[in-house]
Amino acid sequence: MTDSVDFWFDPSCPWAWMTSRWVDEVARLRHFEVTWHVMSLAVLNEDQQVSEEYAAFFPRALKYTRLVAAANELHGQAMVKALYDALGQQIHPGSNTNPDEVIPAALAEVGLPASFAAYADSDEYDRQMRASHFDGINRVGQDVGTPVIAVNGVAFFGPVISPAPMGEQALALWDGVVALASYDGFFELKRSRTREPIFAEAVSTSASTK
Repeated sequence: MTDSVDFWFDPSCPWAWMTSRWVDEVARLRHFEVTWHVMSLAVLNEDQQVSEEYAAFFPRALKYTRLVAAANELHGQAMVKALYDALGQQIHPGSNTNPDEVIPAALAEVGLPASFAAYADSDEYDRQMRASHFDGINRVGQDVGTPVIAVNGVAFFGPVISPAPMGEQALALWDGVVALASYDGFFELKRSRTREPIFAEAVSTSASTK
């Protein structure tokens, strides 16, 4: 059976970016489609006490989630992934934290007009953005973050990985994660992070398609 895979992301999260690169690799090798959904760290933490530094990050992050939500409503699922890729390349490997530079570059890359940037500061599609967010987070609980993945209806947060594995390593990790998540009594497996996101892809190993 071909896996049905959904992926919820906040474009600003480097860990979601790492995981999305891995899921891309698995989807390529296993020949399945992924449905991409926006979620929002700003919405997730809107009633939480967070550090001043983290709170200052939310307005910038919200611009990107609003932009992707508008792209989904006006241009459909294919544009969601294209825009996520374009934004993410600027933000993460590109280390650009300035939305006034990131957004125009990303829009140009995906072929959207420069005027589309206005949606980054508009609440026009906030209802849809929030609905997408809660569709994902309600599957796993409020005490996690992004990304959220659902495979054949079974949802989980993460995995948090660095770097994104390729080839056989990507497939082995996928099969292990899906196997764990499929057990109804499994809830948590965790260890402290000892490295930051490594955006350069790992060397691909040979992989047979399945």
